[in-house]
Amino acid sequence: MNRALKTIAIALLVALSSCGNLSTQEPDIQQSKRDLLSGTHKAVCYSGFRAGQYPDRGEGAVNPSREQILEDLRILTDKEDFKLIRLYDSGENSATVLELIQEHKIDLKVMLGIWLNAELSNHETCAWLTEPIPEETLAANKLINRAEIEKGIALANQYRKIVVAVNVGNETLVDWNDHRVDVDTLISYVQHVKKNIKQPVTVAENYEWWAAQGKKLAAELDFIAIHIYPVWENRDIEEGIRYSIENVQKVRDSLPESRIVISEAGWATTASEFGERASEEKQQRYYDWLMEWSKQMNITTFFFSAFDEPWKGDPGNPLGAEKHWGLYFENRTPKLVLQKNSMRKSIQ
Repeated sequence: MNRALKTIAIALLVALSSCGNLSTQEPDIQQSKRDLLSGTHKAVCYSGFRAGQYPDRGEGAVNPSREQILEDLRILTDKEDFKLIRLYDSGENSATVLELIQEHKIDLKVMLGIWLNAELSNHETCAWLTEPIPEETLAANKLINRAEIEKGIALANQYRKIVVAVNVGNETLVDWNDHRVDVDTLISYVQHVKKNIKQPVTVAENYEWWAAQGKKLAAELDFIAIHIYPVWENRDIEEGIRYSIENVQKVRDSLPESRIVISEAGWATTASEFGERASEEKQQRYYDWLMEWSKQMNITTFFFSAFDEPWKGDPGNPLGAEKHWGLYFENRTPKLVLQKNSMRKSIQ
């Protein structure tokens, strides 16, 4: 190891050690290497919608082009060496991602999503639902959800060598979201998917839900997929690192037999909601710590997310947090964390 690289390595280890001895601090959390999804701890959430693009909001989608998706996949694999990504639905855009991975023989595996729309009106606890969702909408959503499930099953079977797991529903059980589904209904969907594919099946929810209410659902799953976002819970970077470990420990204490995957964890770089807690420097610290800790704990962790997405959140607030979680800006230039990681690779 040359002197410059050794200096960087020592600095990183010192920074990480300030958060505790990663190899021995959380023995209850640490898993076997066999518990890693597709054999890797390092993964990323991918949704490639650029300026002017968006998924289907009920009136159709404006999807990225094949050329844009291929560019993204090359960035994530050739430049950043990701081997595993998470997709959120089984729609046209996700099908194109899978097709391009196969067509171009890209060394990349996928945790495929099955997106579920609201089957219950959560207007009493969801802050942005100002009135009940009409019954006819809920009834239509049930049909849409069943069609989405069949699409997910078909894609998982068609791309069996690429899809390594299927996630049924994203944050459909928490009381603050707008696409609520009954837990027993979700379990029936999980059972149906498991009967029709070979890959492991999971559900992605906030860590608090898993710890408080997750036993019945966890018993049906091959692993549980948890979300941790300390910055959303008013933690700055120093406390946020410790708090992340506490989040995972809380789930482990409640569900000691469950295999854990962190399906979302990230740090926004700009956010009117977070003020100075959001920055590229803090994202870099959180990413570097999280990936090293996940490696030590044998926990596959999907960092949220690959690219900034301007369609998300309040259209009238360009500084809203939802738009600024990417490791890359929307124009595909890298943020600080990847600039520094690229510099480390060049030294090697």
